[in-house]
Amino acid sequence: MSSIPDASCAECPFPSDDRICRAEGGRHPDDCPTVTQQEALEEALREYDRDGTRRFALQASIQEAEGYAGRGTDAVMPAKPRIVEIGEFARRMGYRHLGLIFCGGLTREAAVVARFYRDQGFRVTSAICKVGRVPKERIGVRDDQKISIGRHESMCNPITQATIMNRAGTELNVVLGLCVGHDSLVFKHSEAPCTVLAAKDRVLGHNPLAAVYTMQGYYKHLTRKP
Repeated sequence: MSSIPDASCAECPFPSDDRICRAEGGRHPDDCPTVTQQEALEEALREYDRDGTRRFALQASIQEAEGYAGRGTDAVMPAKPRIVEIGEFARRMGYRHLGLIFCGGLTREAAVVARFYRDQGFRVTSAICKVGRVPKERIGVRDDQKISIGRHESMCNPITQATIMNRAGTELNVVLGLCVGHDSLVFKHSEAPCTVLAAKDRVLGHNPLAAVYTMQGYYKHLTRKP
């Protein structure tokens, strides 16, 4: 068992600009990984020194900065939606072939996204979650565990979605609205790096943070212990 305390950055008690991870001489709690996990930091930095990783991280950092207007002033503000940033980042990396891995519940949105990137000059390979029409029983789902009880229901098939992209040779895969867990399987099995355009939230119009923002109000009931 490691003697290093678990990192808990999400619960750091200090103001953001006064934290040691952002300011030299900044403050930190006892379990701060910037202080306690030097081996992890050194391991990561060795990875950043690899040519491919270094270039990817460099372009991601430049893209982050260019997502803001008014840099260097007191009037910094966001300037670009994520759909634009993804295309810009892909272009920075020299990628020409994008994968679009999407949920069938966002078929119309996927068509708009695919057309947007094609109009930007990218080749787009897309795969819907239900590709293959594999019955859910194939992975052990009982009839009473399906949405459409008593009828055929195709399983979501993220490993096949990832495999289609691998075979097509996509350079960056854009994930659009996959279910919890299905997205994880795409990330695990995709050979190309992945980025998320939208995370699924059936109740909140694919804006999961709405529940976080209202956790002390409209969604306070979510804080009840199970």
